[in-house]
Amino acid sequence: MAVVIALGLDYWLGEPKRLHPLVGFGGLADGLERWLNRDDGLQGAQRRGNLLQLNGAIALTLAIVPLGFAAYSLEQTLAANSVFSTLFASLVLYIAIGWTSLLQHAKAISVPLSAGDLLAARDAVSRIVSRDSQNLTEAEIAKAATESVLENGADAIFAALFWFMLAGVPGVVIYRLSNTLDAMWGYKNARYVHFGWAAARFDDLLNFIPARLTAMSYTLCGSLNGQTQNAWHSWRQQAGTWKSPNAGPVMAAGAGAIGVELGGSAQYHGQTQTRPTLGAGVEPSAKSIDDACNLVNHSLVLWLLVIGVLVWI
Repeated sequence: MAVVIALGLDYWLGEPKRLHPLVGFGGLADGLERWLNRDDGLQGAQRRGNLLQLNGAIALTLAIVPLGFAAYSLEQTLAANSVFSTLFASLVLYIAIGWTSLLQHAKAISVPLSAGDLLAARDAVSRIVSRDSQNLTEAEIAKAATESVLENGADAIFAALFWFMLAGVPGVVIYRLSNTLDAMWGYKNARYVHFGWAAARFDDLLNFIPARLTAMSYTLCGSLNGQTQNAWHSWRQQAGTWKSPNAGPVMAAGAGAIGVELGGSAQYHGQTQTRPTLGAGVEPSAKSIDDACNLVNHSLVLWLLVIGVLVWI
């Protein structure tokens, strides 16, 4: 019931426009990073790196543990009243998922791209990807958006549902906070390569099983357009070539399921990165973005059916 209510709230209300709790958490994380992301003038790269990794682990703990414990305490306090308990769980899960927001961002790219308005499509895609977008071609815009939809479907929807079903309110709270910290600190640049290591690894750990369940969901739902075999082959053959252990299976299976080829070269901060090919099929287009959204929706229906069966049993 909490899952259904949360998804209903997300569908009708979308992402909270004001006073979003994760915005406040981001401010807390910024304060922790400014306090602990320093090496205290230690000599030697190895010693500085070790200290920053330790400080990053401390920051991760300080950011997540108190809020996770608060979520657990509230859940236990409300457990005696099924109505309040369900409403509380629904509200927390609604804040944690990003289903409607993901689809809206994708639509904001695919619509102008279909109309040939590259300037509007570039502006929209720049809001959801970190790569340089000012000179992207039509196919490159579609590729960036399709990759983002497939990957964020796992992060923003299915992993949150997984941890909610497995560990309730504290589970989904800890997952969403960890994912937020990874998005803030998990960069391999001079500032975060050591400090953000703990956040990135913890997020990888929490996403390991959900990512593979998402890849399986994409593969199974690929049967709706006859692409299950392509999705399975892409997942098994290409996932390990991707730099992220969790994004690889998700994006490879997703690309195969919608019959499109992703990966390849992309510009990040003025530098070209050559990435492995994922999937097999046509060049990305506005239709690929819509197909990725449909795949996420079909996979969500599959998850709801499985959750319903598990609850019934």
